[in-house]
Amino acid sequence: MAASSHLTSPPSPGRPGFLLGLALGGFFDGILLHQVLQWHHLLSGLDDGPLRDLRLQILADGLFHAAMYLVAAAGLLLLWRARAALGQAGAGRRLLAAVLAGFGGWHVLDTLLSHWLTGIHRVRMDVADPLPWDLLWLALFGLLPLAAAAWLRRGAARGPGAGVAAVAVAALAVVAGLQAAQPPAGGDDLLVVFRPGVGAAQAMAVLGRIDARVVWTDRGGAVWAVKASPQAPVGPLYRGGALLVSRSAVSLGCLSWSQRAGR
Repeated sequence: MAASSHLTSPPSPGRPGFLLGLALGGFFDGILLHQVLQWHHLLSGLDDGPLRDLRLQILADGLFHAAMYLVAAAGLLLLWRARAALGQAGAGRRLLAAVLAGFGGWHVLDTLLSHWLTGIHRVRMDVADPLPWDLLWLALFGLLPLAAAAWLRRGAARGPGAGVAAVAVAALAVVAGLQAAQPPAGGDDLLVVFRPGVGAAQAMAVLGRIDARVVWTDRGGAVWAVKASPQAPVGPLYRGGALLVSRSAVSLGCLSWSQRAGR
C-alpha cells in the first residue's frame, strides 16, 4: 500500500522551481550584463585570435540564451505536471525556495566555473581588478538567494499552497525570456553581419546599394549598424556577403545590444 501511495503521489514543485530559478538566473545575467550594461560577452575572457571576432562572441551569447530557453521550457513543463501538488500545505514555500536555490546556484556556478576556473569572462572586463566585482556579484545574487532558500525550507511544512506563486514564477520566466530576445528601446538601426573575408571597402560598397548610413562598426569590420529606410531591400546585402541582417529580435537578442561593445 505504501509503495502504491508513493507511486501515485503528485510530483513535487521543487524540481521545476529549481530549473526555473536557473533559467531566471541566466536571463538576469544575460539581460543585465550582456545587453544593458555590456560589461562582458560570454567569451570575453577568451578574445585572443579568432575569438576577437564579434560574430563569434554574439553567436556564443545567442547559444547561451537558447540554452536558457530550453531550461525554462523544461521547468514550465515540469511545473505543469506538478500542478496537483501545488495545493498542498507549504507548497508555496517549497516552490519559492527551489526558485531561489536555482537562481543563487546559477550565480555560484557561474562565478566558480566561468569567472575563476575557466576565465571565459568576469563580471566586469573593463576594470583593472575584476575580483571585487566578482565577489560582490557572488554575494548579492548567489549567496544571498541561497540563504533565503534555506530559510524558506525550514518552514516548508506549513504555509499556503503554491497556486499564486506558481503562476507568478511561470509568468516571470516567460517575461524574462521575451525580454532577453528584444532589441533595445529605440534601437531602429539595421544590424548587418558580414561573412569572413568581406573587407571594409566591400562592405561599404554593399551598404551603399541600399543608401545606408553607417552608425558604427566593430573593430574587425564584421558587424555594422546602419541607418536605412524601412523599405530598403535586404537582398543586395545578402548577395554582397551578409550572413545576417536584423531589425528585430531574430538576432537572438545580444546582436542588437552590441553597439557600445562593438566600438
